[in-house]
Amino acid sequence: MSKKHKGILEGLKVIDCSQILAGPFCSMNLADMGAKVIKVEKPNGGDDTRSWGPPFKNNQSIGFMNLNRNKESIVINFKDPEGIQIMKKLVNKADVLIENYRTGTMERLGLGYEDLKKVNKNLIYCSISGFGRTGPYAKRAGFDLVAQGMSGLMSITGHPDTAPAKVGVPIADLNTGMYALSSILAAYVNRLKNNEGQHIEVSLLESAIAYTVWESTGFFETGETPIPLGSSHRISAPYQALKTSDGFLNVAAPNQSNWERLCNAIDRQDLLDNKKYIDNPSRLLHKHELERELEKTLSKKTRSEWIDILDKNGVPSGPIYDMKEVWNDPQVKYRNMRVKLKHEKVGETDNIGVIAKFSEKPSSLRTPSPLLGEHSEKILLEHGYSKEEINKFKKNEVIS
Repeated sequence: MSKKHKGILEGLKVIDCSQILAGPFCSMNLADMGAKVIKVEKPNGGDDTRSWGPPFKNNQSIGFMNLNRNKESIVINFKDPEGIQIMKKLVNKADVLIENYRTGTMERLGLGYEDLKKVNKNLIYCSISGFGRTGPYAKRAGFDLVAQGMSGLMSITGHPDTAPAKVGVPIADLNTGMYALSSILAAYVNRLKNNEGQHIEVSLLESAIAYTVWESTGFFETGETPIPLGSSHRISAPYQALKTSDGFLNVAAPNQSNWERLCNAIDRQDLLDNKKYIDNPSRLLHKHELERELEKTLSKKTRSEWIDILDKNGVPSGPIYDMKEVWNDPQVKYRNMRVKLKHEKVGETDNIGVIAKFSEKPSSLRTPSPLLGEHSEKILLEHGYSKEEINKFKKNEVIS
């Protein structure tokens, strides 16, 4: 990458007043694409995830480090009026502000959208909450687990007749971060065209509901409540994990041509002639019986052997990896998905690499996560404060 460019969003300035996951995941992606992200943290510990683990390395949270690379950190005491004035000065030169305080908190501090719009009329202000800023749950605290339960995701995850299971990753948090990201970028495009800022709202509950597109539309149409199906699909078969002689593999044969290729690849042409499996609706109706028939054959070879056979015959399939296998996969390695950064306190750390590959001004991992308040003085100097003013702020614990 040319030293001239840090990424496609170079020049975009983001004030990130969020913590935990959804907001920092959003700002991490903005930072990877070249935006300057100033992470505003509270005194006495900063972002809560600084203390979350394991794993820890030299008392540093590795999870925090992955979410907060490419950012700068300033600690500001919002309980001090001078801290509020510092925030307004930062916002005056910013393009975007991200916050995930409880609904009403920023307004009480004098840092709500209507307050900051007076400081910077073109500001893009993104509020992240658990349930949205209006409605009967507006002031409730939001957590990923709660959103997964209330969105219906947990009711359709796992296997029938087992205890409720959440998605294995904090999907409500992460999807909220992605909705915040896409909304901020859309608002930025609008601002470039129309010279106007705006207030964006995204919530964990609504972002989680958005992932139930098949299940919700099915319910709207039929009134039937969907149940968990394990690894199988609601509208296609076979499209699931199937057992081989040494483990499971995923087989995706959702359309007729893939189904025919699958039967030929595993030498089960008899299934093609069976009226129970003649088309997708028939296969769905008899999917448990079909699963037994397929596993009867697949159990005769190993997962690796079947993947080779299916791949040569054009049948989409793949292994079910644990994390060790993921990071040893040659495709993952080739695509540079594991990137090392050198951190002042812990030395080299491994990070998940950038996802979107740009041909021009590519995203990159440039700097490790900041120490708490590491850039407080630097940021204030950049915003016109003198050394004397900064020393006074330190003495009065306005910053740290």
